[in-house]
Order: sequence, then C-alpha cells, then structure tokens
Amino acid sequence: MNETTQPPRTGPPARRDFRLLLSGAVAAQAGSQVTLVALPLVAVLELDATPFQVGLLTAAETAAFLLVGLPAGAWLDRMRKLPVLVRADVLRCLAVGSIPAAAAVDALTLLQLYLVALVTGVATVFFDVAHQSFLPALLPRERLVAGNGAIETVRSSAQIAGPGLGGGLVQLLGAPLAIVADAAGYLLSAVLLSRIRAEESIPPPEPGRSLRAEVAEGVRFVLKHPLLRVIAATTAASNLFSAVLMAVQTVFWVRVLDLSPAAIGVLLSVSAVGGLVGALCAGRLARWIGQARLIWLAPLVTAPFALLWPLADGGVGAVLFAIGGVVVLFGAVVYNVAQVSFRQSVCPPRLLGRMNATMRFLVWGTLPLGALFGGAVAEAAGPRAALWVCAVGFLVVPVPLLFSPLRGLRDLPSAPEPEAEPAEPADAADAAEVLPPR
Repeated sequence: MNETTQPPRTGPPARRDFRLLLSGAVAAQAGSQVTLVALPLVAVLELDATPFQVGLLTAAETAAFLLVGLPAGAWLDRMRKLPVLVRADVLRCLAVGSIPAAAAVDALTLLQLYLVALVTGVATVFFDVAHQSFLPALLPRERLVAGNGAIETVRSSAQIAGPGLGGGLVQLLGAPLAIVADAAGYLLSAVLLSRIRAEESIPPPEPGRSLRAEVAEGVRFVLKHPLLRVIAATTAASNLFSAVLMAVQTVFWVRVLDLSPAAIGVLLSVSAVGGLVGALCAGRLARWIGQARLIWLAPLVTAPFALLWPLADGGVGAVLFAIGGVVVLFGAVVYNVAQVSFRQSVCPPRLLGRMNATMRFLVWGTLPLGALFGGAVAEAAGPRAALWVCAVGFLVVPVPLLFSPLRGLRDLPSAPEPEAEPAEPADAADAAEVLPPR
C-alpha cells in the first residue's frame, strides 16, 4: 500500500496555528538578532579575540550542519516535528543563557563561547529542518510562497529591530548581559509553539530500511533533480562567501571603522531593511517576472553591491557598508522565498525532512569552511582583504544558475514528482507529516 498524505487543514484552526508559528518566529528571531551583535562583541571586546578566533567562533556556530545535517533529516522523517521545534528552542535558551551567567561570576572563556555555539548550532539544525518540513502541514501548496514570504517578513522585521536593540543593550549593559534577551526569545518561542494544535501523522517504519538507506534516498533525490542540484550549488557558494563576511565584519567595524556597539546595531538594522522589502516583494515579483527567472535574476542583479563592503572607509564607511547590505540582503531574501517554495512544492511529503536536511547539509555545510577561511585571510592580510575575497566571490555566485535549465524557464514545475514504491509495503494507510528558518 502506498503512503497517503493528510491535506493541510484550512479554516480558523489552521490560521491560528500559522499565527502561532509566526509569533514564535518573531520571538526567536528578535532574540537571536541581539546575539548577532552581542556574541562577536563578547569575543572582541571582552575576551580580546583575534580575527582567526572570531572566525573559529563563527565556524563553531555552523559546524553542526556538517556534523549532523544529513542524519537529522532521516530522524525527523520518523517523528513528529512540533515537539522537536519546542525542545530545540528550550535547549538554545539554556545554552545562550549560560553566557551571562558565567560572565556574572567572571568565569567566561572563549572555550565556553565555542561550546555554546556548537550546542546552539546542533539545536538549530534540527529546528530549521523541522520548521521547513512542518510548514506544508499547515498550508496548501498554492499558499507556500505566501507562507514563506510571511515568515521571511517576520525574519526581516526582526533583523531590523533586533540589532538596533542589541547594540543599545550592549552599549548600556555590556555584551554578555545583553544576551539574556536571546534566551528570553527562545523561551517565549517554545511556549508559543507548544500551543499549536495541528495533528501530525508519522509514516510507519518500512521493514528493512536502515538510517543509512533513508539518508541516501534523500541525497539521491536532491542530486538527481536537475533544478535542485543547481540551486544547491548556488546557495552553497553564496553561503561560503557570506560566512567570510560573518567572520570578519565585527572585527572590521570595531578595529577599522572604529564603530561603537550602538552604531554596529544601527548598521545591521539598516542593512536588514533590504530583507524586509525583499520578503514583501517576493511573491509579487514571482508573479510578474516568473519564479524560475527570479531565482537567477535576484543574485545576478544584487551581488555587485557587495563591492561596497571592502570600499567602506572613514566617516562615510558605515553608510557604504549599509547600502551594500541593503541591496545584497534584498536579493538573498527574494531568492530564498522563490527557491524554498519550489523545494517544498516539488518534494514528495514523505521525503521533505530528508530533502531539507540534504539541502541544509550541502548549502550550510560551506559556512564553517568560509568562516575559517575568512578568519585566516583576516589574520594574515587584514579584515579588508577578507572582505575583498567575499565581494569577488559574490560576483561568481550566480554563474551556476546562468548555465542551468532555469535560464529557459519562466515558472517552475509545482507538482511533486511521483513517489517510488517502498521496498516493503507499509501496513498503515495514513502516513503524513510535513510539518521551519531558515
């Protein structure tokens, strides 16, 4: 018997659950944006970290996608997604909450920052894969672009308000204590998500199927799909050079541009306006230009503005940096809404967790590599040189898309590919759970 899938619910209960999902994203994103400012400042200002040590911290935050990214999807396809989301938020709350506690007794070290980054990274892997796989359980396929656009709007709004708040808190309270806001955000998110009442079904175990076989099935689906394959390559390249930026930008702001924590928060908030505009425009642009065209046009048009980052200098430096951030983030969010919605539409529901985990492994697995590379370049040649590497890299990002089948399409296929028969027939008729943030 083939697997069957419960359709997403409609009506007021479904809308209530989606509002709770969005509200949880608001809480978690607002707190994490504070830590985006505060955590590297703890390393730079409180612990006097070198550029390479800051790069190592960034690598620790994202190493989990290499360590557990692939099996996470197979595990999640065997379980309900909502409890995973709640537990991941609780774990992240406890981990980041240990930083201000250690600072209060003068026991904070770089080693603890690395450990916290690793733990929160592992929790984030499970949270993100489960979150992207949970959304199709709440919304019908034709509403996925709108749903992802709403989530990106929330994320981008938090990216506008959070860093400014974070910079102010760091200026007022110090970097370690400001991280309390992040712990509180994760806790509130866990409470809100725990109130969702959507029913999830889990597929019955297929006799004789091992974890390795299930992981391999997800990998094969992504690598054999011509459009998913090129999307993975493009996003992996973009994240590689984004990680170079993440690893060196705080050192550049503090030690080259001589910005205060409050000014850094304002800079990040202004840059995030581009993401909000992109989230609000993505659906309309997809209808006007075409979803397939949007995937390659967005990075092609916006990537050159990354050249403003290494050109930033003197009093106007922060303005140039912010302009580059606004435009590049606009393109990144538009691209993400288009390609994530396509991934969710084209994948059979029983493979959603493994598909998302495979994509996360491929595209986020480059982050720790980029962070280490960026830190090493900044250590050897200075943070500005690392920013030049980042900017030139962004110019290369759209190349795989320009030589792909996407160039000949206006819109992307929306129907999932036919599902393969399981190796052994399943005994139960209902096997549904599709249940993210990025």
